[in-house]
Amino acid sequence: MGNQLVWQDRFNIGVDVIDKEHRKLFSIMNRLMMYRDKESKSQWVCQEGVKYFKDHAMKHFAEEVYMASIDYKGFEMHRRLHDNFRKETLPALEKELVKSGYSLEAVNHFLGVCAGWLIGHTLTEDRAIVGKTVSKWVGLLPEEQQKAMRDTIIQLVHEMFCLDARVLSEHYGGEKFGTGIYYRLNYETQQGEKWEVILIFEEKLLIGTVGEIMGVQSNTLDAMLMNATRYTAQQFVGRILEHFPSDDAYELKEENLMTYERFQRFFEKENPQCSLLFDTGAGYFAYCAMAPHLLQSGVGTSIKIENAVTEVSSYLKKNHGSKNKKVLIVDDSKLALHAIKQLLEKDYQVSLAQSGMSAIRSITLDRPDLVLLDYEMPVCDGRQVLEMIRAEPDFADIPVIFLTGSVDRERVEKVVALKPAGYLLKTMNPEDIKKNVDDFFEKRK
Repeated sequence: MGNQLVWQDRFNIGVDVIDKEHRKLFSIMNRLMMYRDKESKSQWVCQEGVKYFKDHAMKHFAEEVYMASIDYKGFEMHRRLHDNFRKETLPALEKELVKSGYSLEAVNHFLGVCAGWLIGHTLTEDRAIVGKTVSKWVGLLPEEQQKAMRDTIIQLVHEMFCLDARVLSEHYGGEKFGTGIYYRLNYETQQGEKWEVILIFEEKLLIGTVGEIMGVQSNTLDAMLMNATRYTAQQFVGRILEHFPSDDAYELKEENLMTYERFQRFFEKENPQCSLLFDTGAGYFAYCAMAPHLLQSGVGTSIKIENAVTEVSSYLKKNHGSKNKKVLIVDDSKLALHAIKQLLEKDYQVSLAQSGMSAIRSITLDRPDLVLLDYEMPVCDGRQVLEMIRAEPDFADIPVIFLTGSVDRERVEKVVALKPAGYLLKTMNPEDIKKNVDDFFEKRK
């Protein structure tokens, strides 16, 4: 992974005590990264990192009376985010480290998660304290209800499929993991109470659970398995809703199968009441519950008895019959990301990442066939991202082409040992960028 985190002015939120604590954490992370490759120091590096982050999560609220002095309305939610990282994420990472004997892979994973959390939290939730951003995590279920839902899901997964699920995140942000099925359920009572639920299943999880029960021999989804999944999921959600009693029974009003792109657009507009990501050991799945009045149109065709066969077959053909190559585009510019996506999405499965850490997470969850990587990115530039990719044995052979405004000799010399697959100038005609990607895959056949 990269050798350092670079402090930038945009990390300053304008409150001295908070900015000072953030600079201290950046310095600590950089010191830990310096020692991560030294086998004798790896255990110490992680233990120190856990200690510092736990201390920060507690002192952040014990010392910073500033939040209370400005009547910061997001204070309790902010505390929950810190507590989740301290009580859930860090212990899970510690367990992984001990189990692996503090292997380099586990150490890199630990440092990457800590760096990603620090960068993301500083640029979003901490900036929300002074009104520079708006927190995504507003309107969540009360903490005791959130815990009840989480525990209920874990229990149901064990009862139904004999799998021991664990929570990876209590604030799943809609990231793509593997080949996924995106299934939306809309419930309503006669009195008008509503629930919007989106379930995201990794394809291999469905094949290994519902598919195994049905005796499916294939490693690909078919219409019968999809329909069995729909009705299994409805029973699953129904059991969860029993824990949130109403004066009247919830009735399923609408269901949709969504593409990832539709799910992503839908998710970006909504504030989820609950957004949980689980690892079952057999695959990932996420459970997202939305406030119904926030529902926007355009999520997909409603499935009815009369069109169920057509809709399921059409969905599988469009979204899971494709053998197109996967391309991950990494750029801090949303404009550049979507411009290149429009060029490639007709012929390739395209994923997007807006930072180095987001790119590593995306590669981990859904391995691409090619990465188009912006060289000039803040915090963690293209060279550092490529170093992280090459440092992981499972990712080391993934081809990476740099996107850059210019190609100079010094830049090439810095990365030649990391074996990039080439460079593409952002100033090229769009057709030429597309042709270069096409030619790259043609030569690899």
